[in-house]
Amino acid sequence: MAAPKPRIQIGEKFTRWTVIEDRTPPGERRRYLCRCECGTEKIVDGPSLRIGASRSCGCLQVELVAVRRTRHGDTSRDDGKKPVPEYVAWTSMKNRCTNPKCQRYEIYGGRGIKVCDRWTASYEAFLADVGRRPGPEYSLDRYPDRDGDYQPGNVRWATRSEQMLNRRPFKRKANRAA
Repeated sequence: MAAPKPRIQIGEKFTRWTVIEDRTPPGERRRYLCRCECGTEKIVDGPSLRIGASRSCGCLQVELVAVRRTRHGDTSRDDGKKPVPEYVAWTSMKNRCTNPKCQRYEIYGGRGIKVCDRWTASYEAFLADVGRRPGPEYSLDRYPDRDGDYQPGNVRWATRSEQMLNRRPFKRKANRAA
């Protein structure tokens, strides 16, 4: 027969829980009043503490999910409302080159313009290569090869006037007069 496990001690720490008081009702499974690092207090079963099934009041899970969803912190601003402009430019660039349902796909991905694999796979790589947008009047531009792919050495932040100098010649449709 296995020896009984030693009782959990007051002050003992389990991940973010610290045991404050034994609250075991007579004849029942061990329960303890615990305080989470965030300050929340809750009664937790002893076995849940021992095996790590309860590691916090829930605050740890919230933090872990946030870390998994946002590695770089640019998907939303400090106010939590809008992504940063560089992230918007990155997602828009990928969308217009890869998504046939995108309104501008025909003049990008439909013409064979691609995004390099490094940037497709990683926003961080895109940001490291292109840098932050210098100001609100700038947007992403393929330069010097306006017909080239989105890749290091062929992308810059440009003003509207710089982009106008870099655009493809406009072809008018022939007027079909009868």
